[in-house]
Amino acid sequence: MDKAMTAVEITQPGGPEVLQITQRPMPEAGPGEVVIRVAWAGVNRPDALQRAGLYAPPPSASDLPGLEASGEIVALGEGVGDWALGDQVCALLPGGGYAEYVATPAAHCLPVPEGMGMREAACLPETFFTVWSNVFMRGGLQAGERFLVHGGSSGIGTTAIQLAKAFGARVFATAGSEAKCAACRDLGADRVINYRDEDFSEILRAEGGANLILDMVGGDYLPRNVRALADEGRLVQIAFLKGPKVELNFAQVMMRRLTITGSTLRPQSDLAKARIAEALRREVWPLLAAGRIAPVMDSDYPLAEASQAHAHMEAGDHIGKIVLKVGPEA
Repeated sequence: MDKAMTAVEITQPGGPEVLQITQRPMPEAGPGEVVIRVAWAGVNRPDALQRAGLYAPPPSASDLPGLEASGEIVALGEGVGDWALGDQVCALLPGGGYAEYVATPAAHCLPVPEGMGMREAACLPETFFTVWSNVFMRGGLQAGERFLVHGGSSGIGTTAIQLAKAFGARVFATAGSEAKCAACRDLGADRVINYRDEDFSEILRAEGGANLILDMVGGDYLPRNVRALADEGRLVQIAFLKGPKVELNFAQVMMRRLTITGSTLRPQSDLAKARIAEALRREVWPLLAAGRIAPVMDSDYPLAEASQAHAHMEAGDHIGKIVLKVGPEA
């Protein structure tokens, strides 16, 4: 494909204003890849980190932001046998989602769930890959366990609450306003903690401790998370909104047999991401098709207003996911 397409590029490291409309050559499908005509693209915090110059894309990835999208497959690379031209999919992307067309490994695509529109489907890959791989594959959450997720009203938080509840956990969540706390309760959280008024570590200790904590805050939350864990509890770290460095007493980790782990999604191998996709299709996609869980939508913006979408996300007032309207849905 040598035709030009409209995209949003990062003109230089900086604030939302550095996102500008541009023209780029359309991508081609390499071996094992598909090209998707993008209908909607999800907006995520890693996009903002990349825009600020704090999260470089992998060497082989597009320099355009955008880690998830929904749309129609318009080209198949060599060796792709699981998809056909015209299939409607949502996909985890190595980058490049803020564009009319994007290439991605075919194994990272999933079908748009039955009964769901493209707008909602664009919100699934980044958060569902992240939550499933960290809460269930890495964190080993089991039915009946006490699970705490910080940032309960975020895209990650709203997904984690629903999945943990669907698989039988007792769910605790933190949020910073009554509206955000109410949203978490509506999604099924058993106890929501307004972190401005209450100490989550004391509340969890009174309940016997969290068996698993999913945290994207870091900073002074790290020692508080350790206090909040039950003996043999697990802490999974996926981001550091308050920074990655803190003083921590590791004697507690030893004496109480705690596990501290974490991961980031983008640098993982294509095979690792394909295995997550397989697990989601088997374990989670039936729940989406049945309407038992669903992405929580905050707002949408035209592709040309990507800078406004980033500013809205970084203001921290949103509940759920923000998306960009890129092209036609079919």
